[in-house]
Amino acid sequence: MVLSASMGAGHDTVAAELARRLRAAGHDVLVRDVLTLLPPGAGPGVRSFYRFTVRHVPRLYELIYAVFLAPGPEEGPAARGRRPDVSPMAALAERRLGALVSGWRPDVVVSTFHLAGQLTGRMRRRGSLRVPCAVFVTDFALHRAWLEPGNDLFLCVSEAAARTARARTGRPAAAPGPVVPPVFREPPASERWAAALARAGGGRPPVLLSAGAWGVGDALLGTAAALAGHGFLPVLLCGRDERLRRSATRLRGVLPVGWVDDMPGLMGAARLLVDNAAGQTSVQALAARLPVIGYRPIPGHGTVGVREMAAEGLTVYAADLGELLAEAGRLVPPGPERDRRTERGAAVFRDDAARLVAELAGAPASAQSETGQPGA
Repeated sequence: MVLSASMGAGHDTVAAELARRLRAAGHDVLVRDVLTLLPPGAGPGVRSFYRFTVRHVPRLYELIYAVFLAPGPEEGPAARGRRPDVSPMAALAERRLGALVSGWRPDVVVSTFHLAGQLTGRMRRRGSLRVPCAVFVTDFALHRAWLEPGNDLFLCVSEAAARTARARTGRPAAAPGPVVPPVFREPPASERWAAALARAGGGRPPVLLSAGAWGVGDALLGTAAALAGHGFLPVLLCGRDERLRRSATRLRGVLPVGWVDDMPGLMGAARLLVDNAAGQTSVQALAARLPVIGYRPIPGHGTVGVREMAAEGLTVYAADLGELLAEAGRLVPPGPERDRRTERGAAVFRDDAARLVAELAGAPASAQSETGQPGA
C-alpha cells in the first residue's frame, strides 16, 4: 500500500513511480491519497490553506515552518515532547486507515508524504498497525513532520538526509536517491519541443524556469524577463496556473507553457533549469543531466531544501539576479563545469527504493516488541 497526498504533483508522482516499479516486479499495489482518509472537507481544506499561504502569505508559512517544522539543533529521539506536536491531524485519519489495512491486508505500507508517515508511525508505535511501514522522504532537508520514529524504515534522497533521519529517529534509514521514471535518464529532445523552442528562441539557448504544479514563486515574471534580456530563451513552466501563463505571454522573448505532459522531452531540449523548490522537477533534471540553479526559493522547506541541494554540490544556489545570470552563463554552454555538475547530480541515484520497500514487505507481519515499539 502506497500512501501519497495531492499537495501539488510531486508526492503523487513519486507514489506512481514506486507503484509502477513494484507492479513490474510482480507485486499488487494499492495507492491512496492520505487526504481522503481525513474527515470530509478536511483534506481539501489542508490543501487550500497550504496553497494560499505559500502563494499569497509566504511570511505566514515561514512562521508556521519555524514554529512547528524546523528541527532544532538538539532534535532527536530524547527530545520528543519538547516542541509542539506536529501530528495531531494524523489522528483524524487513523480509523479509516485501519479499516483500509484490514480490508486490503498489505504486507507493507510506504508513505510519500509526511502526514501519511505521521499516521503510520503513530499507529505502529501503539501496535494498532501491525505491518512494516516505510517513509520515502522526498525532501533534501528533513523537517520534523517527516521524522515520526514509529516507522520501520526511512528512504531518503541523499545520504545526508539519511544520516539526519537516523540521528533524529533512532530508526534505520537508507539513501537510494530520488524516485524518477527511467524515461528521464538522458532523454532525447522530442521533435515537437525542439521545433517549438527553435521557433520561439531563434537560436537562443532554452532555460526552464520552474513554478511547480501550482505556479508558485517569487518574481517569476521579472526573472523570466531578465533571462530573456541576457540572451536566453526562458521557458516559464506555469503548471496549472492559467493566470500566470496569460501574464507571461505579454513578456517579449519569454515562452510560457502550461501543464507539460512530456517533461522528459522538454528537458532533453533545454540547457538549464532554474528551480525554486528542490522538489520533483529538480530531481528529474538531475536524472536528465540538466544543470540546476536554485533561485528565489519558496518559503520554509523550499528555502532549506534548495540550499541543502547546493551544499551537497548537486545544484548551484544563486543569491541574487546577478549571480543567477552569471551561473547561467557558465552552465549553459558545453564545457567541464557543466559536465562536472551534471555528473554530480546523476550520482545521487544510487539504488532502487522500490526494491527496498519489497524487502521490507518480506519481514514478519508483526515486528512489535512487548512494549509496543517496532522491532529492529
